[in-house]
Amino acid sequence: MQNKILGLLKKKEGYVSGEDISAHLKISRQALWKHIQELKDKGYLIEAVPHLGYRLSASPDKLFEFEVARDLNTTILGKKIFYFETLSSSMDKAMELGVSGAASGTLIMTETQTKGRGRLGRVWFSPKYKGLYFSLILRPDMLPTQASILTLLSAVSICEAIKEVSGIDAQIKWPNDILVHNKKIGGILTQITAETDKINFVNIGIGINVNNDKKALISTATSLKEQKKEEVSRISLLQEILRRMEANYLALNKKGSGPILEKWRQYATTLGRRVKIYCRSKHIEGEAVDIDTDGSLLLRRDSGFVEKVSAGDVVHCR
Repeated sequence: MQNKILGLLKKKEGYVSGEDISAHLKISRQALWKHIQELKDKGYLIEAVPHLGYRLSASPDKLFEFEVARDLNTTILGKKIFYFETLSSSMDKAMELGVSGAASGTLIMTETQTKGRGRLGRVWFSPKYKGLYFSLILRPDMLPTQASILTLLSAVSICEAIKEVSGIDAQIKWPNDILVHNKKIGGILTQITAETDKINFVNIGIGINVNNDKKALISTATSLKEQKKEEVSRISLLQEILRRMEANYLALNKKGSGPILEKWRQYATTLGRRVKIYCRSKHIEGEAVDIDTDGSLLLRRDSGFVEKVSAGDVVHCR
């Protein structure tokens, strides 16, 4: 009901009479007043003037599910949305919901995480109301060995969305970092629950520094606000990521991994560079020449031998 009330208020720049809203929604004036108070408690600035009605003067920068769903226009991603002020991790909640049978495309969003994490258990700093911290549950019809294409698809979609919403060019550092001017702005964490020949579900966790202040970031990180010199709408960015991910996901199901791999190569900042890859207790060095169909990096060693690397930390040498 609150979503419908907001929809009516956002359609007009001026005041909307309480009588008109009540009649349109078939609710009492008392019920309308209660909903208006609840919206105010959530941070919406709604003016009420006798004989004129209500006017929405400002909306909070919060990722309420009805704000994200408004004009999203997707058919799979975000059709079911869970919103939280605080979570230990959106991935923890995604795992819980995935095991419980949540539908493919379910979106879990949180304003902050107390135990946000990236690859290898690293901490992801999640200041409240500053970034995007969300997870998606997918149930793709593919083999477990093919699931890594979803990480590549997510990275491509994030770069496309950042460009569309902010005008900023982002790049991908293998395997799952999003960079702007060689500084990390986002990351992707993928977890798979599968049987031998079947994926039960995949959780894709995404964290992006959106309106983080420069002084709160480490030297190797940046945010869209720092790069653009102004704040960026978190809702608009999240919606565009979901739209791009769905379009690429549907294309993947229809055309296979080829188009996604080609897009990934265009955004990749790792390919063509000499890199060191740290894998557990050893490291290997060579030129990153390409990406394999399963998401592995193809590394040409100094001997000329091309080695396939499926995981590791990459350092760009030059």
